[in-house]
Amino acid sequence: MKNLKPTCPPFRLSRLALGPLLMLAMGAANAADAKEPHDYFYFLGEMNKASTVMVIDNKIVPPDLGKKIVSAVEQVINEGNRPGAERPADYLKYEPLILAIAGPDGSRMHSGRSRQDILSTTRRLMQRERVLSLLDSMNKSKAVFLKLAAENRDTLVPAYTNGVQAQPTTYAHYLLAFSAVFDRDAERLRQAYARLNLSPLGSGALGTSSFPVDRKQLAELLGFDGPVENSYDAAQLGALDTGMELTGICSNAATTIGSLVQDMHTQYHQPYPWIMITEGRLTGTSSIMPQKRNPYGLNLLRLQASDVVGGAMTYQFEAHNVTPGMPDYKRDQVEKTLDLTASSFQMLADLMSNLQIDKDRALQEIDADYSTTTELADVLQRDSNVPFRVGHHFASDLVTYGRTNKMKPADIPFAEVQKIYGEALKAFDMQNVQFPLTQAQFRKSLTAQNMIESSKGLGGPQRAEVDRMLAAEQASLGVDENWVKEQKQKLATASANLDKAFFALGR
Repeated sequence: MKNLKPTCPPFRLSRLALGPLLMLAMGAANAADAKEPHDYFYFLGEMNKASTVMVIDNKIVPPDLGKKIVSAVEQVINEGNRPGAERPADYLKYEPLILAIAGPDGSRMHSGRSRQDILSTTRRLMQRERVLSLLDSMNKSKAVFLKLAAENRDTLVPAYTNGVQAQPTTYAHYLLAFSAVFDRDAERLRQAYARLNLSPLGSGALGTSSFPVDRKQLAELLGFDGPVENSYDAAQLGALDTGMELTGICSNAATTIGSLVQDMHTQYHQPYPWIMITEGRLTGTSSIMPQKRNPYGLNLLRLQASDVVGGAMTYQFEAHNVTPGMPDYKRDQVEKTLDLTASSFQMLADLMSNLQIDKDRALQEIDADYSTTTELADVLQRDSNVPFRVGHHFASDLVTYGRTNKMKPADIPFAEVQKIYGEALKAFDMQNVQFPLTQAQFRKSLTAQNMIESSKGLGGPQRAEVDRMLAAEQASLGVDENWVKEQKQKLATASANLDKAFFALGR
């Protein structure tokens, strides 16, 4: 894009700092969905087409002069589309190209417009395109999550609270939880799109003009759902809150990505992780340590997610404490943040497609600790009428004994279990009470499989609930994909109709 000050997004600097291997690690993810968004010059051309149609239809410009303007606008667009041609992004540099062809009368196309409403409209045109691209990336990422969940409905894995193993779950249950969070972000984006897809064009600097500008027609020609009603809001205020909303949603999503990545990264702190990245382009070796298989894919994705959060904060600081009408919040920080977020979801999909899950190692991790003792307390209450707090106290004493003696749950002698139970109940003035479970019942209550299968609550890790949630997510994915397709089709139809109306005036 010409005549724009080059900008280097934060993630580019970060990639360079991390070295060429890190850049290569996620290259395929970016290349797979690479599609260059339209630039300022393109959208200036679209707005000029729409304005030309409107001023002629509303008799602001006579048809004969209109033909001359149509020809000039078309020539400037065609010239800018030539390889290596100048593509000015500033209207003050664009308009002279029109005037060089059509003469001073070419400026009549600009009747009732200002660089203020042009810039506000450009921002929305560029942002709505990126919102749809981001939703596309999120949908593709979701498809990968659901495929992985379907393959791991019965894969038992440890789950953590406060950084400590808490309870077992299934990997499908875990993935569906993250998918649900991203669903909310996608829903926020769709809701934000409805507020974004309104046109400021024709509001002038802030108070419209004395020309009979048809703002509704301009909105329709450019594929908007309607105009931003208040012209002051349209030209000067709307960019601020829509930008804050969009970057805030991006920050939400990136924070969740970071949480997921960190959870995977902790696996690499131990010699035998149960989840790893397939060795290849997403991993790398060390120049000195032969054993290293560095998870570069995780490193880059975590870093880029942090850059998204930083981009959102940058916009907030740019917009903070400035008077209405200042240019601080009208620059391209929102678009950069949207682009970076879409790229992050592409990386996430690529990463999740290249995971290796060691089911035996995951179960070994669960069995090495006491994360099933909640179910032991539940069994005692449900099957033997032992109050939960009593059962919880016993289970806690059992854990203390096992850890003190460096025993796994399955290794504690049943005689010790009975003894610990009797001692634990003394705290509740319950004397000479026999442990109510048989050894077989006790051992079964401490297995991860039993705990999962015993779950009965809505949204739990049990197979029936996982199947239900997975089916619902798969159905919602189809709906979400169709929504994006419908919006893109609306924009494509509007663009085709604009061209039809514009070129008809030149005949």
